[in-house]
Amino acid sequence: MLFSLLTSLIDHYSFLNVFKYLTFRTGLSVVTSLIVVFIIGGPLIRIFSENMITGPIRQDGPIDHIIKKSGTPTMGGVIIIIGMLTSTLLWADLKNIYIWTLIFVSLSLAILGFSDDLLKIKFKNSRGLNPKLKFIGQLIIGVLTLFILINFSNHEYLYNLYFPFFKNLIWQMGIFFIPFGLFVIIGSSNAVNLTDGLDGLATVPVMLVALSFTLISYVVGNTIFSEYLQLQYIPDVGELSIFCGSIVGSCLGFLWYNAPPAKIFMGDTGSLSLGGSLAAVAIIAKHEIVLAIVGGLFVLETVSVIIQVISFKLTGKRIFKMAPIHHHFEQKGWAESTIVIRFWIIAIILALVGLATLKLR
Repeated sequence: MLFSLLTSLIDHYSFLNVFKYLTFRTGLSVVTSLIVVFIIGGPLIRIFSENMITGPIRQDGPIDHIIKKSGTPTMGGVIIIIGMLTSTLLWADLKNIYIWTLIFVSLSLAILGFSDDLLKIKFKNSRGLNPKLKFIGQLIIGVLTLFILINFSNHEYLYNLYFPFFKNLIWQMGIFFIPFGLFVIIGSSNAVNLTDGLDGLATVPVMLVALSFTLISYVVGNTIFSEYLQLQYIPDVGELSIFCGSIVGSCLGFLWYNAPPAKIFMGDTGSLSLGGSLAAVAIIAKHEIVLAIVGGLFVLETVSVIIQVISFKLTGKRIFKMAPIHHHFEQKGWAESTIVIRFWIIAIILALVGLATLKLR
C-alpha cells in the first residue's frame, strides 16, 4: 500500500528510492508490527479482561496452572495478526501473489483458531472445536493454499523438494507435492498449537523461525546470494521477508505481554495461524526440511504427544508423566520459567543449525 504509493513518487523525489530496497522495507516491517502491537496490546488486554474473554485451563494439567493461570485473557493471537497484516499491507509489494497467499493462510487459520477459542470460552472447557471439524478446516485451508500456488503463481520449482547439506539432491515430487504440502501446513499449524502451553514458550521459537526465514527468503530471492550459496534462485520470493519480518515484530511486541507471568495467552487464534503461515513460507521458499530443523522444538513437542498416545493405546502405559513434553518436566518439578528459558535455548541452537545448512552444501 505505502510501498506502491512511495515508489510511484520516486521520479519526483529521488530519496524515496530507499523504499525499493527489500532490506529497508523488511526493517520497517519489523518496527511497524512491533509498534502496532505495543499500541493495541494494552487496550485490547483490558477489553478482553473486562469482558471475561478468558480461556479455561486444562483440568488434567498441572494443578499450579489451574491456580495461577485461571482468569488470564486468551485470543492474544488477534493482537499478533493485526500487527502482522498491518505491517505486511503497508510495506509489501501487493502485486506479489505469494504475499496474498500468506495473508490468506494467516487470516483463515486465525479465523479457525478464533472459532476454537470462542467455543472454549462459551462452554467454559478446554475442548473447543471438535477435533475432526478442526482438522477438516485445516485441510480445506491447506488445499486452497496449494491451489493458489499451483494455479496462480509462476513458481517453476514448486514441486521440488530440496535436501539440506546436499548440493544436488532434489526430489521432484510430482503429484506427491499435494499431500506433502498439506502435511507441512497442517503439521506445522498443530505443532505450534501444542507448544503454546506455557507463558512465552511458543512466542520466542516462532520469532526465531520467522527470523531464520526472513534471511532464507531474502537469499533465495536474490540472484547473487543464491548463486553464491548454491541455492535455487526463485523470483519474487524475496518479498516473503517482509511478511516474516512482520511476524518477528509482532511476536517481539506480544512477548512483552506474554512473558511469564503472562497477561494474555496467544490461544489457537495465534498458534494455528503462525504455524500455518511459517509452513507456507517454507513451501514457497522450498526449505520445508529446514523448517523441521529450525522449528525442531515444535517437532519435539508433537512427537512427544504421538509417542504418548501410541504407547498408551498399545501398552496402557505412558512414556511421559504428561504430554506435550513441557508438561512432563513440570510434573518432574521444574519451574515454569526454567522450562521456558531452556526450551528457548534449544530453539536458538536449532535455528543456528538450520541457518548453517545454507552454507554447508
